[in-house]
Amino acid sequence: MIIRQLTRRTLLFPLECGNQIAALKVLTGAARPNSDMAEFREVFSKAKHIAIITGAGVSAESGLPTFRAASGHWRRWKTQDLATAQEFSRNPSRVWEFYHYWRELALKATPSEAHRAIAECEARLSKQGRSLVVITQNTDELHRRAGSKHVLEVHGNLFKTRCLSCGDVEDNHHSPICAALQGKGDPDSKCSDADIPVRDLPRCDERGCDGLLRPDVIWFGETLDSHVLTKVEKELDACDLCLLVGTASVVFPAALFAPQVASRGVPVAEFNIRPKASTSRFKYHFQGPCATTLPIALARHESEVI
Repeated sequence: MIIRQLTRRTLLFPLECGNQIAALKVLTGAARPNSDMAEFREVFSKAKHIAIITGAGVSAESGLPTFRAASGHWRRWKTQDLATAQEFSRNPSRVWEFYHYWRELALKATPSEAHRAIAECEARLSKQGRSLVVITQNTDELHRRAGSKHVLEVHGNLFKTRCLSCGDVEDNHHSPICAALQGKGDPDSKCSDADIPVRDLPRCDERGCDGLLRPDVIWFGETLDSHVLTKVEKELDACDLCLLVGTASVVFPAALFAPQVASRGVPVAEFNIRPKASTSRFKYHFQGPCATTLPIALARHESEVI
């Protein structure tokens, strides 16, 4: 598989537009997509194994800003620069303030109509002996909160922590995650860093450890979890219909997932607010808010057995 060859030891990084197009051309040829919803619905009604790849646009409709929204900054720093192991090593207090801000936003957010449509579709199809998997680049757990069961989180989870000393990974939905972060994380550029002592940042509670915790997410410059990637590859190999929902397809290697599926002749339908560089490489494109277009696309088809 091409994806396996390209991502075996690749790092997570954003693709510039020119590089993005070049990488996608490796996998697919250009074709004009159509927006015939009735035709898509017929294809959907016959699909047995559906893979839905989701990005930040789905969660943006729940009120969560994306890394590239507005100025792409938190306070005076680029959000991409904060999401690195190097920055965490230099200034763990600042990075934890940033992630505390994102965690609190995500905890307050509610799943969008797109999240709910996906979850409802999965539950319905499972009763028909069909399957649906969500492959998400999002870390906010909104798919799970909407009711999705089969979710692969490519970039990790905001609500899991990993100990830098013992490696223990734990679920953590505390708000705040530690007392020192209470009331911290304001994104306003006029706010100063809290400069929280490392000893007061989130610590491991495994017996005798007390190591510093980090968010269990994939930062820029880090490799994807090989176990998750293996599961993603298996699902992409097996699917007979793929939906690409709310993603700009600019972060490698996830940007190659849908083109990889299209390269073997499987229909790919893109749902996004506007066309992207890769849009012409997919069979279908439905423009508009995902919360509007996706529920229509995934609604019960008249041929489905109730």
